[in-house]
Amino acid sequence: MLGWLTRGSKNVLLVSVLLIALLMLVSGVHAATYEPPPNQSSFPPVSVPSWFEPASNAWMLTAATLVGLMSLPGLALYYGGQAKKRFALNTVFMVFYAFAAVLIVWLVAGYNFGFGQAGLKIGSYGILGIPFPTLSAAFEGAQALIGPARTALNIPNSNIVFFQFVFAAITPGLFAGAVIERISFKAWMAFVPLWSLLVYSPLAYWMFAGGWLNQLGAVDFSGGYVIHLSAGITAVAAAIAVGPRLASDRRLKPSNLIFVLIGVGILWLGWNGFNGGDPYGSTIDAAIAVLNTELAAAASVITWMLMDMKFQRKTSLLGAMTGAVTGLVAITPAAGYVDGYGALVIGIAAGIVPWVAMNKLMPKLKFDDALGVFSGHGVAGLTGGILTGVLADPAITKYVAPGLTGALYGNINQVGIQAFAAGVTIVYVFVVSYGLLKLIGHFTPLQESPEKLKVGDAAIHGEIGIDLED
Repeated sequence: MLGWLTRGSKNVLLVSVLLIALLMLVSGVHAATYEPPPNQSSFPPVSVPSWFEPASNAWMLTAATLVGLMSLPGLALYYGGQAKKRFALNTVFMVFYAFAAVLIVWLVAGYNFGFGQAGLKIGSYGILGIPFPTLSAAFEGAQALIGPARTALNIPNSNIVFFQFVFAAITPGLFAGAVIERISFKAWMAFVPLWSLLVYSPLAYWMFAGGWLNQLGAVDFSGGYVIHLSAGITAVAAAIAVGPRLASDRRLKPSNLIFVLIGVGILWLGWNGFNGGDPYGSTIDAAIAVLNTELAAAASVITWMLMDMKFQRKTSLLGAMTGAVTGLVAITPAAGYVDGYGALVIGIAAGIVPWVAMNKLMPKLKFDDALGVFSGHGVAGLTGGILTGVLADPAITKYVAPGLTGALYGNINQVGIQAFAAGVTIVYVFVVSYGLLKLIGHFTPLQESPEKLKVGDAAIHGEIGIDLED
């Protein structure tokens, strides 16, 4: 094969091969015997303190990003595709603005108002945190201590602040669906930050951070009450305060069901971060919560389709997607507290109770909830919260909340505690939300003018979402 080479070329080739072999041998010996200097790391020691758990930190940042994607673009697409074409841009803009506005409020005051050291106590019960900023270097790098009990986590404040922010941000986006196609954008700009600080943060303190409702025994694993029930009740208050859409618009006419499907897909998978992040680390319970989330959503989809077939004589993609969301909502307060059988029961209930509310109850009510936020989030969140009191399994709760037991396992009092927490949430959210909107209404109209509503995006924002004429 090498006959074409000259003798000199062969010698050069042979020497080259020998040199390569020698280099490989030397490098192999070096690699086998090399030991790095002791205590050498790419990180300064202060960046990995003894309380810090890298795996939990990584998962919590990932989970928070998944939840953030649920707002942008998930919820924006889900709602924007359901809106009428001339309001599609206004609808997605409402979600987009809420994300940005809540971030500022959350970092300046909202987080510590909802998760910080108790600034207001009644006896031993924590009522509210202290609304101070999270922006200092000392605070961002310190170990996270949350609520009146100052519960220590193995992640820094900067991580938990971001994780809890994305929950706070999606909640106004959810109740936007009730008042699309008529609310004044100026009124929306004022309402969102006020609502986030005065409604969301207190609820978070009571139900997430170990405040007084938690101290009484109420539980909400990931936001069935704090996020979804509160969004549903705010939807009712806002729909009443703002008033209905134009008479010709009081019907659902989705502009793009493909966008809705893409949005639901992002919501569904993003929910793994929503529920899987709430053990605050890479734990067994995080994995259980993710699996329960997927199961409940699927069960609700099938149940909703069967309800449609039974009573509407046909299935619809929009109905099936609504079922996915109600399943995800209903499992949220229970995801890390129930086993797979419990998740299946909750998923089936989520396909029945909200379906009845949306198709039988809502048409009889006198307020205009454009996208059914009260049924899809309020009723579904309430359903899941009450069933948590029934189905909380001590064989599961031992991983995250030892001692929590549902009625099915002998603690019937848990149902009453869950119902009491729901009642407190409903009353507080409605009163404050309605009051804020009426106050804002003294300074700016709550509804766009009929002339603008007849035109839609072009009149409200001077632009449109999709220019079909170009």
